[in-house]
Amino acid sequence: MIDLRSDTLTTPTRAMRSAMAAAEVGDDVYGEDPTTNALEERVAGLFGHEAALFTPTGSLANVLAIRSLVRVGQEVLCEASAHIARAELGAHGAITGLTMRTWTGQRGQIDQPAIAEMYAPDMGPFLVPTAAVSVENTHNFAGGAVLPLADLQALRSWADEVGVAVHLDGARIWNAHVATGTSFSDYGAVADVIAVCLSKGLGAPVGSLVVGSADAIAEARVWRKRLGGGMRQTGILAAAGLHALDHHLERLSVDHDHAKLLAEACGVDPATVDTNIVVVPRPDAADFVSAAAEAGVRIAAVGPRVVRLVTHLEVSKADADTAAAILTRL
Repeated sequence: MIDLRSDTLTTPTRAMRSAMAAAEVGDDVYGEDPTTNALEERVAGLFGHEAALFTPTGSLANVLAIRSLVRVGQEVLCEASAHIARAELGAHGAITGLTMRTWTGQRGQIDQPAIAEMYAPDMGPFLVPTAAVSVENTHNFAGGAVLPLADLQALRSWADEVGVAVHLDGARIWNAHVATGTSFSDYGAVADVIAVCLSKGLGAPVGSLVVGSADAIAEARVWRKRLGGGMRQTGILAAAGLHALDHHLERLSVDHDHAKLLAEACGVDPATVDTNIVVVPRPDAADFVSAAAEAGVRIAAVGPRVVRLVTHLEVSKADADTAAAILTRL
């Protein structure tokens, strides 16, 4: 069975398991896990920020990141198909008391005029003020689309002018970096806080990080504990992240090549596939998923008329060729 449902399905490689087994550990709630501290320092440095915080999930990383910017009764603006709006079970409103409004961008892109039109300044105790804008790069439900750096920089400039913050959901920012060559520091410069994930394309079994200022991360550490996310000897998990950064980053280009191959097999223009996700319109999404599974390829329905294929480090060139042949036939 060739599994293309998600890049979260990878299991640790033998070398990654060895790194995990050898990790030096301590109690992270006390800030005494040296491997976790090393991972946090490294990732913060990559993006040019002061600090980072290890979390078990990307959803928690996003909740902590946005909570550091948006207070109870304030709003965050995001694209309509953003992960924070569609795939985090309403956690932001349920946990932190914020509200959310959305714009609709083609392939998840930034629509600066729409954002400027939606923006609500603080006008007293009657209207909800805009505290932050959230963007997602790469954009999951837009088929792994990359947001152009120029658009991100324009958003940053506008946000500075009006006094709102910018959150970057960078769960797959690694893919954006490899696809475009844009530096992590350039991506870091456009956002006040960033959430990045280790357990997708990088292949670690668990883990994400919040990246931001020292004050924001200190507050996020308190809220992580408050929400039950304080963990102990996390170095075993952090070691997987360090190994992934050392060994699994540049190979993401292979996943991107495989995704273009699969896109062509499904009648999708490969030129529209930026990274490792292929979104295929299908009027019979559920039936198509079932037929593919019967033929030996697992894919996922992400809506009643849309299926998604995701390549990852456990999909070889031979696997991609076989899956392409099966999907072409179907």
